[in-house]
Amino acid sequence: MLLTSQTTNYFTEAVEGIIKPGVFEQYMDQLPSKAMQIGLRVLLSILVFIIGYNLIKLIRKIVRKSMEKAKADKGVMSFIDSFLKVALYVVLVIVIAELFGFDAAGLSALIASAGVTVGLALQGSLSNLAGGILILLTKPFTVGDYIVDAGTGKEGTVKEIQICYSKLLTVDNQLIIIPNGTLANTATTNVTKEKQRRIDINVGISYDSDIDKAREVLLKMLDDDECILQKKEKRVVVSNLGNSSVDLIVRFWVESKDYWDTKFRITEETKKTLDKSGISIPFPQMDVHMKKD
Repeated sequence: MLLTSQTTNYFTEAVEGIIKPGVFEQYMDQLPSKAMQIGLRVLLSILVFIIGYNLIKLIRKIVRKSMEKAKADKGVMSFIDSFLKVALYVVLVIVIAELFGFDAAGLSALIASAGVTVGLALQGSLSNLAGGILILLTKPFTVGDYIVDAGTGKEGTVKEIQICYSKLLTVDNQLIIIPNGTLANTATTNVTKEKQRRIDINVGISYDSDIDKAREVLLKMLDDDECILQKKEKRVVVSNLGNSSVDLIVRFWVESKDYWDTKFRITEETKKTLDKSGISIPFPQMDVHMKKD
């Protein structure tokens, strides 16, 4: 019994040392006012977020219109809009955090250190970001250009140049997303950068055919085509003496926008023109000679 009584006394003294008389009553008295303060901060934060959200949309809209009036490149516009959106939302988060009593300087330092940590973990994304900036500065291609990426073998028309990725649309309407780091660090062919392109069409004629006649009728064919640039070089030359044919190259120039349509049409017209002129296009064949004893 003595041990129990002493234990009870020790426990009572300990509790009284931790919770002094009147502390609980004082806490309960302050609870409504503290709850009111927290509620007001939450409501104020929601109000600030709504205002900030609409303000960010307005700022982005003003910046976009300014760049459109300045006739800025569409890729630059897309990149700046994405970057501005991220930066403004970070500022909005810092402002809201201040309303809850967080130190802005400490929060900024925390975000910066977190950014360094995330950056080390996402080195590939940072490489894509650097690639995007490099693409916008050097402009190896812009929105609307048709490109071929040697790294991935993908090709298409550039639709967007974003912070980390670029979007290509293929001729059969498929969307390809390629990291900017890949595009910046590999060879990229810009097919439509120049306004004019040269077309080479290979065709073989038989060894019995007249080369000069073939050249004459093919050049006449080129002269009659409206899409071929008549002031540029037009040639029909012998490129190779093959096993079964004399190989010719029909060479001419067109506007880049007319490249594929003209290439397909002239390839077909070459066959028809040679057929009308009685010049045969041979196929691989083998002559077998039998010798009798």
